[in-house]
Amino acid sequence: MPEKSAPSLAISSWSLHRALGLTFPNRPDNNIVPDAEPTYGFGEITLLDLPETVAALDVDRVEICSFHIPTRHAGYLAEVRSALAASHVRLQTLLIEYGDITNPETAERDLAWIESWIDAAALLGAEQARVIAGKAQPSREALDRSAAGLRRLGRYGASRGVSIVTENWFDLLATPEHVDYLFDRLEGTVALNGDFGNWSGATKYADLEAIFGRAVCCHAKADFRSGELDAADYRRCLEAAEAAGFGGPYTLIYDGPDADERAHLAIERDFIRAYFSEGRQAA
Repeated sequence: MPEKSAPSLAISSWSLHRALGLTFPNRPDNNIVPDAEPTYGFGEITLLDLPETVAALDVDRVEICSFHIPTRHAGYLAEVRSALAASHVRLQTLLIEYGDITNPETAERDLAWIESWIDAAALLGAEQARVIAGKAQPSREALDRSAAGLRRLGRYGASRGVSIVTENWFDLLATPEHVDYLFDRLEGTVALNGDFGNWSGATKYADLEAIFGRAVCCHAKADFRSGELDAADYRRCLEAAEAAGFGGPYTLIYDGPDADERAHLAIERDFIRAYFSEGRQAA
């Protein structure tokens, strides 16, 4: 089989949440500079160390969760941007981790809050910001409300040089049919971040293949629940994305029980690179 081009890889700050330890949960209902919380311990690195940590894993892209950012003060965001540049690591996506634009009682508040984080993404030099499509059950009304909010956010991001993506996440987007219904109404304002780990069940791989033709990036989460990589599952997820014509970057997501995050990220990295090499059939 001819060798295929190796895809770009990224690492999410979530995949190093033990190393980072602290979180700073600024939310629409708590829109203040939050105190640090040792959610995963006190950590061994700070966000300013993250680019160097990612580069040491031979990866040159990163995604940052909003709750890993201590403050949106312009001076601090400039420091993060400088740390990225010094390590030659690109900020692919700012992951905006809160907000529900399908809740009619709080949607306007949450949209404004998300827009303020898109401003932060622009200051950081992020290529993209990932927003949540909504958390409501998938009624036509909820999907239409999501579409209206996402169109607004997509245009807001475009005005600031930040592409907006959302992902197949929560009950609202639990099936390919719901994803298709929503994206058919977005007028090209928002793209899809396909996520391997958000869907399960007997139709998982067919469902992933059905949506990955829309995807511009991928959260490539491997299953380590047994303590070992579920290689068959990971390979089938990659095959589904490839069959759909996906050609974007793969973000390594590690969420397993073993505390050695770097070692398991290296396993994911090497598996994907082997899959796309001449010897992928033996990967």
